[in-house]
Amino acid sequence: MSPATSLGTFLRTRRSRLLPQDVALPDYGGRRRVSGLRREEIAQLAGVSVDYYTRMEQGRVPHPSAEVLDALARALKLTADERRHLHHLAGPRHGARPAARGASAQAPQEVRPMLRRLLDELTDVPALVMGRRMDVLAWNAAAVALLGDYGALDPAERNIARITFLDPASRVLFADWHSCARENVAYLHLEAGRRPDDPQLAQLIGELSMRSEEFRGWWAQHPVQDKTSGTKRFRHPVVGRLELSYETLRSADDAEQALVTYAAAPGTPSHDALRMLLAWQAPPATTTPTGPA
Repeated sequence: MSPATSLGTFLRTRRSRLLPQDVALPDYGGRRRVSGLRREEIAQLAGVSVDYYTRMEQGRVPHPSAEVLDALARALKLTADERRHLHHLAGPRHGARPAARGASAQAPQEVRPMLRRLLDELTDVPALVMGRRMDVLAWNAAAVALLGDYGALDPAERNIARITFLDPASRVLFADWHSCARENVAYLHLEAGRRPDDPQLAQLIGELSMRSEEFRGWWAQHPVQDKTSGTKRFRHPVVGRLELSYETLRSADDAEQALVTYAAAPGTPSHDALRMLLAWQAPPATTTPTGPA
């Protein structure tokens, strides 16, 4: 899908979720022929012509101005993540971070030395390094105990979204599987906006769309959300229920790699269960790939 077409789809999904009362417009009653606001209502709120906005939704305005995009973001009540995504879809000249293109997008990623060092130091904290497309580049022994052994997978299969949707065990491990899975779709939409020319990302999205009806349905809704922090609940086969907080830490000079950590609040049953799990799990001989991931 071209960036202009993705932009139009994104605008339609966001328009359809709003009602007149959400944006202080009069609602004269009666049945609406479309879900959400009409095109002319969004155009009015953003201060653009109905014809121009219609052409945007139809993918016929490849490079709208930054001012128009900001006006639409306000009219559509976009979140900060959605606003950035809107600018990415409109083109890098409107403030988007330059994305890897062509051969550079396909080049294997090498884990940053400092991140490898942190993984070695975090013996009591499950942690992994997430790269482009949600690929798992490296992990520690604690992550193996909690999430499974990425080393047992073919390198091409070490992908968080792929495992979540295609490995039946993930539906058992994650107590809130639907929430976790939808968050993955939302993050992949961000990635697709940043990397419209990444063939490996397109292949991943195509495979998941073909093999998972749930992925296909959520992808059509165009959710957008960065992976930052939150809470996940687990049903672990060894220690039972766990509630862990996760943090996603990115280097200021390399946003393409992130350290993702999981921890339990001290003094909680989850903290005791995690300590028991890490004591039970013998560390494997190696926990990170030795070469480029």
